[in-house]
Amino acid sequence: MITLRKITLENRRAVFNLEVSEEQRRFVASNLSSVASCYVLALNGGHPFPFAIYADEQPVGFVMITYGITGYELPSIADDSYCILRLMIDKQYQKQGYGREAMKKILEFIRTFPAGPASYCWIPYGFDNFAAKQFYESFGFRDNGEICDNEPITVLRL
Repeated sequence: MITLRKITLENRRAVFNLEVSEEQRRFVASNLSSVASCYVLALNGGHPFPFAIYADEQPVGFVMITYGITGYELPSIADDSYCILRLMIDKQYQKQGYGREAMKKILEFIRTFPAGPASYCWIPYGFDNFAAKQFYESFGFRDNGEICDNEPITVLRL
């Protein structure tokens, strides 16, 4: 069973050690860098939500959700919207359905509107990350034509 759990003193090292495959590294920042970004965002008025993705009692991935500011260029729909800024499943746990189940849990969490109401959730992704594009589209995300920080934006109405 997939769950989203807070990053704690007990699980932080296991989460920081999760990695994507070599060919995927150009698409996603390290989990340590992402957690540090959450700290900076929170100090500057942002609403970051970093979670470890667990399969039963095993950490298998990481997600960083933000509300409002992200620290990057923002698309026109960013105000009062949620962003899945980072999402990764460790290389040894990929292609086992964990990403799909994690996305369901992520969207359930976002739909509780933990930082405030929103009409949209958006995700930036690499132009050549075709697998990510197909994955997001399978959940109803659609490109809105905007490019932010040289990445297309895909959007889901909540």
